[in-house]
Amino acid sequence: MVEAFWVLFGIASLALIALPGQDMILVMSRSIAQGAKAGVVTAAGVSVGLVGHTVLATVGLGVILRTSEWLFLGLKLVGAAYLLYLGVGLLRTKRGGLTMEATESRPLGRLFLDGAFSNLSNPKIAVFYFAFLPQFVSPSAQHPTLTVFVLGLAFAGMTFLVKALVAMFSGALSAWLRFRPDVLIWVYRSSGAILVGLGVRLAFERR
Repeated sequence: MVEAFWVLFGIASLALIALPGQDMILVMSRSIAQGAKAGVVTAAGVSVGLVGHTVLATVGLGVILRTSEWLFLGLKLVGAAYLLYLGVGLLRTKRGGLTMEATESRPLGRLFLDGAFSNLSNPKIAVFYFAFLPQFVSPSAQHPTLTVFVLGLAFAGMTFLVKALVAMFSGALSAWLRFRPDVLIWVYRSSGAILVGLGVRLAFERR
């Protein structure tokens, strides 16, 4: 029975992780801009953000977010503003700055923080964790709280593996794209438009 819960958890988690969203777009855009290493570091930041949500879900912040309208609204607006900031930055990319030599590189530490903050500032993830993880806790579990924590860490680990693979694939195309400004400008602006759209959606989304 315990093994069945883990198998179901793995399948459901991988299906959810593979869905395109703000974190996936962020990882892909950083890989294309600076190569696979930048994307992998961003993916690591996203996964650390999920570890943060794991801790919050374990101590019960999910309940607070579901009951405190002001806290939920505040976190939601912060997350939406950050997505808009990232998206507008991509939309403002100019063709003249897309050569290999002229591309401005963001420090790896900043990329890591971008990934972590993008994830942590999304209150929907905290609520999702609180609703999703307990479904895979066996009724016979002796330590359900610890099980939730372990499941959250496992979800974060799978997220990193999937997004790191996406980063490496996107990074493999980065050199080819960066020598083709017309294609790359379309990629940047499309990614920016998606992030802006996600930010607007998050700002106006109801629970």
